[in-house]
Amino acid sequence: MSLREEARAWLTGNLYGSGPFAHARGLGGPGREHEAHEVRQAWERHLGKAGWTCLSWPVEHGGRNATLADQVAFYEEYARADAPARVGHIGEGLIGPTILEHGTAEQKARFLPPIQRGDELWCQGYSEPEAGSDLANVQTKAEISGNEWVITGQKVWTSLAHVAGWCFALCRTEPGSSRHRGLSYLLVPMDQPGVEVRPIVQLTGTSEFNEVFFDGARTAAGNIVGAPGDGWRVAMATLGYERGASTLGRQIGFRRELDRVVEAAQASGAADDPVLRDRLARAWLELEVMRLNGLRDPAMAITKLYWSEWHRRLGELAQEVQGRAGLVAEDGELNDLQRLYLFSRADTIYAGSSEIQRNLIAERTLGLPR
Repeated sequence: MSLREEARAWLTGNLYGSGPFAHARGLGGPGREHEAHEVRQAWERHLGKAGWTCLSWPVEHGGRNATLADQVAFYEEYARADAPARVGHIGEGLIGPTILEHGTAEQKARFLPPIQRGDELWCQGYSEPEAGSDLANVQTKAEISGNEWVITGQKVWTSLAHVAGWCFALCRTEPGSSRHRGLSYLLVPMDQPGVEVRPIVQLTGTSEFNEVFFDGARTAAGNIVGAPGDGWRVAMATLGYERGASTLGRQIGFRRELDRVVEAAQASGAADDPVLRDRLARAWLELEVMRLNGLRDPAMAITKLYWSEWHRRLGELAQEVQGRAGLVAEDGELNDLQRLYLFSRADTIYAGSSEIQRNLIAERTLGLPR
């Protein structure tokens, strides 16, 4: 039996009919991260127990050493099953691979198993009020005191910090350093004095993003990935995973959203408009190009620029196909397409704005002068 067939059978048995998680189908997603968190974490643990998390990881660390083709097959079947949005993706897709590449044996033994099991959730402590796309301007400080790092500063736009048990944080550990030098990559427990999480209310009315304040927060001296001062290199490795194979799962979600937009256009009669019909066809073609480029693994900046601009256009299209009905939230609740429109406005800003991505493409891919 192929991995695709195995995944399809397992997902069907667990999400349909009398399956134990039939009630969880379709829960969560961008702008809907508030939905049924406890149910979705229970699902994460269920996935881990059955061996469906961390597919690309080595077998000795709980994975399947799956090929890229098998990972794509799983993502596709996961989307077709309308499985709930994952809550462990930051651990599995970002910090896990980073620890596998740059971590010590002790860090692998401590942190990888609970990620694979779905027991520990993570958030990413990169952006700050003065260091968003310009990440090298990080000002959060950490200094050694005895056998601990003491951390002071602020992070912002920290996805899922309110439910995460751990944060991987980029901090300035060399006084007087600037830009890429003097940064270190620390693993910080969230449940401790000195860590305050404040939700940021979004256009959708939900709070997936947060501000995180470190006021003397502590972590063990050994919870540093890479050498002190080498944090920039490690952080860039993490970003490579963020925009690499893990984006294939996002694209499958995009396909499901596009299908809903097409259905709404047919229901409202908007599909009869030849201009809108052409835009729907173009969106489908561009998504196919995105998928093929994802398999080819192009430059990271190109990938991020492409999917974020495409998704924002899809959000605008989602609003248009609804017509006047899209302007009203019934009973104060946004429908899926309204939420798509509002949430996708942020896509071209977070994880590196489109302007910054174009600079990276020009300088690093095309070799143009600064």
